[in-house]
Amino acid sequence: MPNDMSRDRRLARTRAMLEGPVAPTLGRMAAPNVIGMVATTFISVAEGIWAAQLGIDALAAVALVFPFVMLTQTLAGGAFGGSTSAAVARALGAGDEERAGRVAFHALMIAVGMGLLMAAIFIPFGAPIFGLLGGEGNVLALALAWGVVYFPGAALVWLSQISASLMRGTGNMLLPSLSLLGISALAPFFSGAFALGWGPFPQLGVPGLALGFLLSHGIVAAVLMVYFARGGLGFSIFSNLRPAVRFFTPILKVATVAALSPVQTIMTTLVVTGFVARYGAEALAGYGLGARLEFLMIPVTFGFGAAATAMVGTNIGAGNVARARAVAWTAATMAGACAGLIGVTVAMFPNLWLGLFLGPEASPVREAATGYLTHVAPFYAFLGFGLALYFASQGSGKVLLPVLAVTARLTIAAAGCAMAVQAGAPLAWVFAAIAAAMVGYGLLSALAVRVARWRPDVAPVR
Repeated sequence: MPNDMSRDRRLARTRAMLEGPVAPTLGRMAAPNVIGMVATTFISVAEGIWAAQLGIDALAAVALVFPFVMLTQTLAGGAFGGSTSAAVARALGAGDEERAGRVAFHALMIAVGMGLLMAAIFIPFGAPIFGLLGGEGNVLALALAWGVVYFPGAALVWLSQISASLMRGTGNMLLPSLSLLGISALAPFFSGAFALGWGPFPQLGVPGLALGFLLSHGIVAAVLMVYFARGGLGFSIFSNLRPAVRFFTPILKVATVAALSPVQTIMTTLVVTGFVARYGAEALAGYGLGARLEFLMIPVTFGFGAAATAMVGTNIGAGNVARARAVAWTAATMAGACAGLIGVTVAMFPNLWLGLFLGPEASPVREAATGYLTHVAPFYAFLGFGLALYFASQGSGKVLLPVLAVTARLTIAAAGCAMAVQAGAPLAWVFAAIAAAMVGYGLLSALAVRVARWRPDVAPVR
């Protein structure tokens, strides 16, 4: 049952999202998100460092599996998590606490189901999937060893991500941020301990990276379940455990379309990875280091996007469509500026990023990674802008057009890379195609939101 203090705080947050000045309110909500999401970048950095210590094959294997880690996180925290946050926010904006609680419980059921579905798909088909991406020999064997550990436990990642999204839907950005900080502290330690065999821990190599990642998410998910059971959300979530289609619908009708965005984003990376693999293992490892930074723009942008999802959803639920649109454009501007600043800085000084993984000596791996950063990173602003609009659109429940912008990005990248490889062009041409696709994505996302029709899906409770 909800406690009175939690409910009062939740009502105050809802009032601020409905009535507070847009930019300051959005900034206050985004700040803890950005801090928490930036902290998660240390997980990726640490795993890259641990993999580098295991050797070049391990580093290449991690480059192969990394898109699937991001697929899990972007589906759970982005498509389904954002749709969950939006559905809860719209219910609360309409003043319907009972519906918010039922939607929240059904979201947890979806999380478990999606985790099991991923396991059912990737456990039997991991070898052909990684093989299609260019994995072979020892690199393929290491990638499969990682998958045998990761995919059976993927439901733990789903639960932790969906649980955080439930809190964001109430306007509470602090506790999700703290949960991310917890994962960011635990995952690098456990991954390094199990991969490299620190102290009493067994040395498991690449599978240890997956085990440490899962363990950290499992611990945080368990803590959040206890918090929910004690009424921390400010409304009841476990009072009625009977499944009902009408409470799955507000999540799934948005999430099933929204999921095409991260899936296509991952497909873009996988397609590019396949083309880059034709330039050799060193080029693949170098691209993997560069693309890791690109993927990290997703959590950085998500800090602004998650706040926009909650604010847009709450205002749509209350019928304040004009205010919801103002929130979307403000969030996109903030996210684009942040991602752009990071991208331009790293493009000018690549060693700020590459120095975390590689020694100072020249090498084919460093050359490929530097080429990626100098050609692609300056255009991260378009990526951040488009992603923030995608998250804001989840709040409105209208995501088809922003998803089609991702389709355009995939098409441009695939066509450009194919032409570069077919022409026997240098690797820089592949990177130029990635950059062009990123620019197109940002511009088309803006057009998508501009022409979309946003309106409440239910009448507010008066």
